[in-house]
Amino acid sequence: MYLATLPVNTKVAAIFEQDSATMFDYETVKPQKIKSAYRGYIPWGDTNDLPTQMLAKIRASEVMSPNMLFNILSCYGAGFNMRTIDGTEVSNADILTFFQRNNMTKFLLEQITDLKHFAFSVCLVMVSLDGKKIVRIKHKEAEHARFEQNNPDTGRIENIFFTNWEDSPKDETTQVYPVLDYDDPYWDLSVRMGIEADPVTGKKAKATTDRIFAVITRVPVPGFKYYPFPYYSAHFNSGWYDISAMIPLAKKAKMTNGMTIKYHVEFHKDYFDGLYTNEQISDPTKKLARKLKEFDNIKSFLSGIENAGKVWYSGYYIDPNGKENSMVRITLLDKSKEGGDYIEDAEEASNMQCYAMGVHPSLIGATPGKNTSSLSGSDKRELFTMKQSMETAFRDLLLIPFSIIRSYNKWDPKIIFEIPHLMLTTLDQGKDAKLVTNNNNQPK
Repeated sequence: MYLATLPVNTKVAAIFEQDSATMFDYETVKPQKIKSAYRGYIPWGDTNDLPTQMLAKIRASEVMSPNMLFNILSCYGAGFNMRTIDGTEVSNADILTFFQRNNMTKFLLEQITDLKHFAFSVCLVMVSLDGKKIVRIKHKEAEHARFEQNNPDTGRIENIFFTNWEDSPKDETTQVYPVLDYDDPYWDLSVRMGIEADPVTGKKAKATTDRIFAVITRVPVPGFKYYPFPYYSAHFNSGWYDISAMIPLAKKAKMTNGMTIKYHVEFHKDYFDGLYTNEQISDPTKKLARKLKEFDNIKSFLSGIENAGKVWYSGYYIDPNGKENSMVRITLLDKSKEGGDYIEDAEEASNMQCYAMGVHPSLIGATPGKNTSSLSGSDKRELFTMKQSMETAFRDLLLIPFSIIRSYNKWDPKIIFEIPHLMLTTLDQGKDAKLVTNNNNQPK
């Protein structure tokens, strides 16, 4: 039936399907021109909006969104910390002032958020006008970043662009920053600032006039030169995301538009005549009103929690053939719970999402489904410990900019930057949690 032929006020439901598996079909290397002095940027995805698509899908999923937050908070651990190698606190006023002014809590959370969403993050290091110190670090959102085509002679990505790509960006609205060498950003910065000799010429070059440089923290992913493939995105390619997205739409459509008749009520042909006689009703208008009222009485009796357990009395008689004839007969038609479809499918889809994102369902919340059992406290504590341990590689990547700052600013080389694990303990240890450092694995 075509929509144009449907009766007025007919309720319909439609599910529009999008194949998420096509999101990561390929990585185009055809640059798009943005600033005349540069080689052009590499689009992120087929239509240059892949990160926006990914964020929209994550935000639409009640499983992926809290899973992502859980992964971010797990990586954050006990937060940024610094100390000397012998365990004493850092007391240098310049160092303490630097980290206070750069709001480390916000900066670290922003870097982790992009690293977990897109497998890379961008940090800007800002050098003083005299070129002697790094005075500030700043996070730049990866969603708005596009890489310049790599230098064909060296293979290096030399610049990164930032702008609002949805609004036909122009040269004057696009920011561009030089990218420090992925493998040795400190050495690259030192060469650019005329501190170290250029390895090609063996001589110190004239210091650049640039004062802001981009440090790219990138999760190694094989086969992707520009924009890494976040490992959890296999969930989009496999089709499980589309299945999980269709389940609530299908359930909502059925519960909104489906009609379920739960009871069938039958009246004997003499039932209402007897009712009118007993109540001495003879007026046709009053008979109709009384009949409708009886319908409402029975409907109210059959619905509502407060009516559970009540008893309905009705008469019956036996005809000359010996057959019982009830005056009112109520038959239960539908014993199922409305909207109970797809429970197993929803459970499977949720578990697949958790698997793809490396989150055990018992750590993030209640495990969906009725055939699952809750883990013991010891099991959950061990799972949390394993999760914290697996974040070490990401934390090491996130700490790279601080080692650059320490070396460039000539801070005490004994200073160690770390993101300690937050380890849950048993009750016999007298406290709920303890911190474990990344460097020597000794509790603080």
